[in-house]
Amino acid sequence: MIKDPRSIVLRALMTEKGAVLREQRNTYLFKVSPKANKIEIRRAIAELFKVEVEDVRTINVQGKFKRLGRTAGRRASWKKAIVTIKEGQTIDLFDQV
Repeated sequence: MIKDPRSIVLRALMTEKGAVLREQRNTYLFKVSPKANKIEIRRAIAELFKVEVEDVRTINVQGKFKRLGRTAGRRASWKKAIVTIKEGQTIDLFDQV
């Protein structure tokens, strides 16, 4: 079990799809620790941003295979959290951009 909220929520994801979700569904995207579960993510978002979380969905994003000449490698796999918050609330971090 991870204790510190900043070790669970690694960074916010600023994408075009995320912007549409923020406007239409009050939903935000975050890159989170691969070891964190939905309950820990919910508590971390609520504590860090002082909002009420309605729903948390997670996706394990597999790293892509990449080549550079003869050398082949793979990007790191990571975990994405799609967090829906209560209507009327916002996360100021996204509004500043």
